[in-house]
Amino acid sequence: MFSDVMDNKVYKWSEDNNISVYLEPSGYTGEGTYSNEPGSNGLIPDGDKLIMMQHGDRRVAKMKTNLDKPESSFSTLIDSFEGKKLNSPNDGFLDAHGNLYFTDPPYGLPELMEDPTKELDFQGVYCLMADGELRLLDTLSRPNGIAQSPDGSTLYVAVSDPAHAVWYSYDIEEPGNISNKNLFYDATQEVNQVNPNGLPDGLKIHSKGYLFASDSKGLWIFSPTAKLLARIYTGQATSNCAFNADESTLFITADDHLLSIKLQ
Repeated sequence: MFSDVMDNKVYKWSEDNNISVYLEPSGYTGEGTYSNEPGSNGLIPDGDKLIMMQHGDRRVAKMKTNLDKPESSFSTLIDSFEGKKLNSPNDGFLDAHGNLYFTDPPYGLPELMEDPTKELDFQGVYCLMADGELRLLDTLSRPNGIAQSPDGSTLYVAVSDPAHAVWYSYDIEEPGNISNKNLFYDATQEVNQVNPNGLPDGLKIHSKGYLFASDSKGLWIFSPTAKLLARIYTGQATSNCAFNADESTLFITADDHLLSIKLQ
């Protein structure tokens, strides 16, 4: 399953190359047109549930997962911080303890940073603790993709800001508590030379600790020590990626294409 953020849909692809609309609407459940990116963004499986980052409804929501006939009844996990509405939750992951880390840039708002309905004066990186407490971990200009190392000790966050196109790493001291913010890799010069509209976006971490991070023309592959190991070029602004169960295949969402590549 993958989100089409602009079209307010989630699609389902199967191994026999059948594709179908799985869910509509996916992120904005109101009436009329909302914004250029109203749909769901990050999707996180959670047992028989699906956690969704809903741009248009400005919340993190959960629904029952039924691959044949989804029940499009959403329950809100979180939609505000200290009484103020979130911007547009973008990407996230669950840790081993059931805590949900997620980012909240302005991309789902109709007028982005200048939107009159924007209530928060910052863009946050959060952790929704399993007990329901929402913790603000950091504020960044444009937080986007987010993931953690296989051993749960390091948090990675992509920043999709043309003036500061970078990835940060943090030490996870304990769930919901981070320290030692470090500039993991700065790609500002390169991405602006290629395509200022394609910036650090979604990322996934291989079980061996390698980072697969998307940007304007494909994926960067980094070692855990920030050494650039390889590039996968799609030729298009690339938003995210995901591994299959045994990590033999990498799926990539690149503009209006869903791609796959076999991994060694």
